[in-house]
Amino acid sequence: MHLKRILTERIEKAFAELGLEGSALVQAASRPEYGDYQANGVMAAAKKSGRNPREVAADVVEAVDLDGIAHDLEIAGPGFLNITLTPEFLASTAGAVTPAEQAQTVVVDYSAPNLAKEMHVGHLRSTIIGDAIVRVLEALGHTVIRQNHVGDWGTQFGMLLCYLAETGEDSTELADLENFYRAAKTKFDEDPQFQDRARQAVVGLQSGDPDAGAQWQKFIDISMSHCQSIYDRLGVTLKAEHIQGESSYNEALPGIIDALAEKGLLTESDGAQCVFLDEFKTRKGDPLPVIVQKSDGGYLYATTDLAAVIYRTESLNADRALYFTDARQALYFRQIFAVANAAGFNRTDAHFEHMPFGAMLGDDGKPFKTREGGVVKLADLLDEAVERATALVREKNPDLPADEAQSIGEVIGIGAIKYADLSKNRTSDYVFDWEQMISFDGNTAPYLQYAYTRIQSIFRRGSIDPSTLPEEAIAAEDPERKLAVLIGGFDDVLEQVAAEGYPHFLCGYLYDLATRFMQFYEACPVLGEDEDVQTRRLVLSNQTAGRLRNGLDLLGIGVVERM
Repeated sequence: MHLKRILTERIEKAFAELGLEGSALVQAASRPEYGDYQANGVMAAAKKSGRNPREVAADVVEAVDLDGIAHDLEIAGPGFLNITLTPEFLASTAGAVTPAEQAQTVVVDYSAPNLAKEMHVGHLRSTIIGDAIVRVLEALGHTVIRQNHVGDWGTQFGMLLCYLAETGEDSTELADLENFYRAAKTKFDEDPQFQDRARQAVVGLQSGDPDAGAQWQKFIDISMSHCQSIYDRLGVTLKAEHIQGESSYNEALPGIIDALAEKGLLTESDGAQCVFLDEFKTRKGDPLPVIVQKSDGGYLYATTDLAAVIYRTESLNADRALYFTDARQALYFRQIFAVANAAGFNRTDAHFEHMPFGAMLGDDGKPFKTREGGVVKLADLLDEAVERATALVREKNPDLPADEAQSIGEVIGIGAIKYADLSKNRTSDYVFDWEQMISFDGNTAPYLQYAYTRIQSIFRRGSIDPSTLPEEAIAAEDPERKLAVLIGGFDDVLEQVAAEGYPHFLCGYLYDLATRFMQFYEACPVLGEDEDVQTRRLVLSNQTAGRLRNGLDLLGIGVVERM
């Protein structure tokens, strides 16, 4: 149940009846003595009306209808409203996720690896952050269209085509393709004639040359098989049907140039076709172009991304489109969306949003690499995570059968990698730290997974089937109530994550929930109490486990029944 939404609607209805303008600004109370929720918008509304804030707050308290929702509404300070929910209403907030008020069609562009290479750590953040947001949006009832805008076009494929044609090399192994690519890149950098041939190979590929197309398709099939194996291991929901690579827009690219020309937006510069918009300039104040066609007739990423805007607007009917890419592309996407708007490629009611993220760093503060200074392959990173987690599981529970320890280690290791990333503000860089991420202490996936298993152990010890418990429980004691308030706030957090694209809000909620459960568990014995008390506390424990399991699943992280 969306508590903030309900409270906001009731208070803002009172605002309207009193002739006040403004938002209720409802948020969870910062301290227990301030109640369960606070409304902080009265002061701004009073200022607009030229009235005393406390007098206005008193009028709002008199006018607002919170019958059956709140049993206490206090005025604090210069006009804050402290709201304490009724125990009965609070008990009703622990059910299934309530859908968003207005379902949207949301296109989410994420992962997007360049093909003909193995996925590496640079692909991790886009993949798992995007997937977490996709899961949350779907949980709230939105229609989500995944778009894996893979790099399956461009100069790197021209280099590969030329290199294989001239050397006679061939293979169906991705590792070999990578070696061929490195050799081709070296030749490309050193041989201007090879550069020209590679660029012409790209033009041939874009023009539909059948032999080039067949060889290209082979590259794609080999690469995507590798990507899918990584997605499956990560528990990411991307599948083959979600691939909408750069190549899929090839036929639309000439039309992009024509449409920009018809709008009077094209300017030729050194033989290239460019769009110059007044809001984009260099530090020196010079116009900053968006190049859409090179002097040799070839197209660029910008051309393809403009075609993608049209496709997502017209064919996919997107109300909203989210792009999860490196923060270094922020200016680029501002330009793309601005050009699309200027050209009329996007509906005015459709919102295209860049969701940037920072870098994963090593302990030296530089981009995370192997000890030898090479790129860390994602498959190797996941292997090491599982190996470390499995060793920790065996250390803590040496009696576990080897296969069960390995299975638990897989869940904990993969979860630890993902949570260490998702729990950070996505716009920040973060330092990769094995010791911290696989720790059972602090804001980590193992800590949350352990909290879940601890709840399951309560039911095992008491030989109790959770499905036989009532769905609701009226919290009576203070630790019970504090836990119930947090359980009831789940939907509000999901709405915030969906609106802003920050999974760390959900991570923070789950950590707070697990911590508060531990406090409740220490203060309130669950088993062996009076039947009514035991049942009430078992219900709260089961609700906590459900929120932990559901929340971790929305992050793409699994749970285990024991560790």
